[in-house]
Amino acid sequence: MYIKSLQLKDFRNYDTCDLSFTPGIHILYGDNAQGKTNILESVFLAATTKSHRGSKDQEMIHFEKEEAHIRSLWDKEGIEYRIDMHLRKQKSKGIAVNGQNLKRTSQLMGICSVVFFSPEDLSIVKEGPSERRRFMDMELCQIDASYLYHLNQYHKVLNQRNKMLRDYFPGSRSYSASGQNGGHFDQEQDFIEVLSVWDQQLLDYGRKIIQRRQSFLMDLNEIMKDVHGEISGGKEEILISYEPDTTADDFEENLKKSKDRDIKYKTTNVGPHKDDVLFSINGIDVRKYGSQGQQRTTALSLKLSEIEMIKRIRHDSPVLLLDDVLSELDANRQNFLLDKIGDIQTIITCTGVDEFVSRRMKLDKVYRVENGVCKIMNES
Repeated sequence: MYIKSLQLKDFRNYDTCDLSFTPGIHILYGDNAQGKTNILESVFLAATTKSHRGSKDQEMIHFEKEEAHIRSLWDKEGIEYRIDMHLRKQKSKGIAVNGQNLKRTSQLMGICSVVFFSPEDLSIVKEGPSERRRFMDMELCQIDASYLYHLNQYHKVLNQRNKMLRDYFPGSRSYSASGQNGGHFDQEQDFIEVLSVWDQQLLDYGRKIIQRRQSFLMDLNEIMKDVHGEISGGKEEILISYEPDTTADDFEENLKKSKDRDIKYKTTNVGPHKDDVLFSINGIDVRKYGSQGQQRTTALSLKLSEIEMIKRIRHDSPVLLLDDVLSELDANRQNFLLDKIGDIQTIITCTGVDEFVSRRMKLDKVYRVENGVCKIMNES
C-alpha cells in the first residue's frame, strides 16, 4: 500500500497543494508552524476519515472558506483507489471512492492503512486513560469494520442515555427526557422503562467492544514483546495489560448497581468508555515510574508493533507518517526506527535534512514547506 498523489484545496493553511509520491521515503522540511503536519493530517484523514489530532471538520477548513477538498490516489497491490473528501462547515463530510459516493464514512475503512507517529504519542503512555482508549479505537477501526460500527453505536446510545439522566429530576411530577422515540415523560415508571431500553443497547454494543479490545491487546502484546526486546537488547520485558472498567460478563450487573449513582450524577459511570491500558516494563508501571527513555521506547515499540499487526492482518504494509519524531529519539532509537522502515512508504516531517544526508539515506523526494507552500527540492 502506498499513496501516489495528494491534492489539497483550502485545507488548514493551504490554498492549494499538489504532491506526488513514490513507494519510498519522503521528507517535508521547514521551520515550525509552516504546514508540514497539516499534510500528514490530510493523508491520515483521507485514509481513516479522522484527524489524528481529534479535530472537527470545520476546524480543518481554511478560516476564510466554507469548505475544503482532499483528493488522494492510492495503490493497493496494483489496484488504484481515488479518494475524494469534501469537508463542509455546516454539513457532514462527503466521501467518494473511484467516483462512487459513500453513504457512510465507515465504508472507507479497510481500503487504506496508515500509522501516524508524533511526539504527542508519548501521551498514550504518559497521560490519562482517554489517550489509551483513543489509541485502541483508532487502530481497531482501521483493521475491523465491525468494531467501528459497534463503537459508533455505543457512543450514540451512551449520549442518549446521558441526556435522559441529565433531563430527569427525581421527585418531580413531570420532566422531559429523550426516549427511544423522543417525547415527554410524566411518570417515573416511564423513565425507568425507556432507560432499560437504552441499557440493553448499551450492553449489546459494549460487550462487543470489551471483547474485541481484549483480543486486540493480547495479539498486540505478543508482537510488542519481541519488538521491545530487540530495542532494549533483551534487557527489558514489556507487558500490555487490559484494564476494563467492567468485564463483558459483569457489565449488566455493574450497570444495574450503578443506576442510582448514574441518576445522582447524571452520567453513565460504568462501561468501556472508562477502560484503561497498563504498560509495564519488568513489572513496573511505565506511566508512573518509568524513566523518560523507557516511556519513549514504549511509544516507539507500540508504533512499530502497529505496523507489524497491520502487515499480519491486512497482508500489506501501511503508510508510515513520522511527524518530527526523530528529534525526540536518541541516536540508537533513531537508527532502530529507520532500519525498520526500509520496505514501507514513509513521509517524514522535520526542520532540516542534514541528519538524513549524514546517514546517506536514499530519499525519494524532498519538499520544502514554507507558509503553506510545498516546493520540490530533489527527486530521485
